Amino acid sequence: MATTEAPPSQSLQIQRLPQSQYIDAVRFLPAFSALDRFAVLALFDTHSSTPSLQIHSLPKSTPPSLNLQSSLSLSSRVSSLSLSTSPHKPLIAASTFSGSLHILLLDFNASVQSEFSVPEKSLHFGAISCVDLQESGVECVTVGEDGKVNLVGFGDGSRLNYRRVWDSDGLVSFTAAKWASPTEFATGEFGFGLQWWDMRKPGGPVSQFKGNWAQRMTSGIVHSIDIHPSRKHTCLAGGSSGTIFAWDLRWQQEPIILSGVGTGDVATHSPCESEVWEVKYDPYTRTSNFGNISSSRILPAMICSEDGILAVVEQGEAPTELMAEPCAINSFDIDRQNPADVICSLEWEYIAILRRL
Repeated sequence: MATTEAPPSQSLQIQRLPQSQYIDAVRFLPAFSALDRFAVLALFDTHSSTPSLQIHSLPKSTPPSLNLQSSLSLSSRVSSLSLSTSPHKPLIAASTFSGSLHILLLDFNASVQSEFSVPEKSLHFGAISCVDLQESGVECVTVGEDGKVNLVGFGDGSRLNYRRVWDSDGLVSFTAAKWASPTEFATGEFGFGLQWWDMRKPGGPVSQFKGNWAQRMTSGIVHSIDIHPSRKHTCLAGGSSGTIFAWDLRWQQEPIILSGVGTGDVATHSPCESEVWEVKYDPYTRTSNFGNISSSRILPAMICSEDGILAVVEQGEAPTELMAEPCAINSFDIDRQNPADVICSLEWEYIAILRRL
């Protein structure tokens, strides 16, 4: 496993903040103003078996700190967390392992203004593997290992409505989802398979990518998907055994392997060897000719893993390791307003805030 540490030109400040509960997921809230910054934490108290969502402010102080603003108890542990990126309609979507879905509408003080929910077994039998909100917050997609794909919308603004897009009757187990446009989204499944859906063309996925390219890894799982707004044709995925790959809809037969599965140079470019829990395109770049990068080249991405690695992966380059922890890094997020800042959750009940200088 060949990796490089952050180059000297990129200094890092890392602050670890102990928590009293297990952190299942963490996300930055879109900034309501230049002076505000908030984070959402999905927590689980192992002593009382109590799950909750908490919203914390992050003052611009040194060292950084988390100040609790509001908290909401849930009936089941959070399995997936998604936020709308528009500051004009701040929404949080949280799915649970029992199959319920909770949509929280926030006011501009980052307090919960109202909550809408879909009860257990209405959308999925068992856990909801992933929920993803559209950027506009109008609709979200949910997927589950029961093989169901659902869309949930706000209707008249006072209640939720939902409809089933697909039901494989358990023949396919979906594990990840990501919107690409107001009408298109991608899903991931067991076996490193991906699907592309277009709501203008009902009846199933309009394109599918089978995971038979990874014959030694047919039991692998896609844990996370990301799609860059300027590269809608490319789906980035992270999963088992340090695997990170891209699926370009224009050339659908072969994946673009960035890490994990493969031979030769690709294998030496793996930043980790365990589960890649999350993958996101990394907008933090100092490249002066960013706009001239070929559309066929995969943009830099950040990953976190079960073996405690937070790293940036770039096509054809050795990964840049940002953090190497003695425990899993379960979740992370990059501040969209200030992409030099990263927040992540550590399995040993810590929040880490990283600033790239």
